[in-house]
Amino acid sequence: MNPKILAIIPARGGSKGIPRKNIRQLAGKPLLAWTIKEAKKSKYITSTILSSEDPEIINVAKQYGCEVPFIRPLELAQDETPGIDTVLHAIKNCPSFDYVVLLQPTSPLRTVEDIDECIKYFMEQKADFCVSVSETDKSPYWMYKIDKNGKMESLIKSEKIPTRRQDLHKTYSLNGAIYVAKINKLIDSKSFLTPSTLAYIMKKEHSIDIDNELDLKLCEWYLDEYSH
Repeated sequence: MNPKILAIIPARGGSKGIPRKNIRQLAGKPLLAWTIKEAKKSKYITSTILSSEDPEIINVAKQYGCEVPFIRPLELAQDETPGIDTVLHAIKNCPSFDYVVLLQPTSPLRTVEDIDECIKYFMEQKADFCVSVSETDKSPYWMYKIDKNGKMESLIKSEKIPTRRQDLHKTYSLNGAIYVAKINKLIDSKSFLTPSTLAYIMKKEHSIDIDNELDLKLCEWYLDEYSH
């Protein structure tokens, strides 16, 4: 039997950095539409749903073929609402699925190939959790805290930190694009990030997470040059 996989796209109406960010136009389509389009191409995802409290966002999602089985309660659409609460609410309202895939609309360059390769890797490894990451541009081995006197303190304590880039360990950061989990395990852990979470490495150019106007402009340029 094929497992039933629920894809959740969370898109609330409030946004501090970019007003109405989730439906902001990007290369001729609302930001939200880029994620819906790729999710609907997936050969693994059974159902793609939106979680939102905002009528305009809900209407846009429906126009692009996304299911909207419920309206998110306002108390789960606040600035301080933990993201996992939104996911658990969606799971509760959409029972009978085996796995969940969280796809944030702020990663518009993430492709269906990224989504399906991540799910495939997760399944092959018989994992409980898997999240997408990308290699960092700046190494944390060369990062510092600055104390109240203006003195630098190395972020990573080490006897000998390499001075040449090629000698540094590769490091990775969450890119926010794809989160996958077994639903029963996620309900127990209430987090995608556990000691057993696997990393799925994505290309840097697919990993832009839109947080400000500069990110939007960078995505516009990329889509103009390499539209997928």
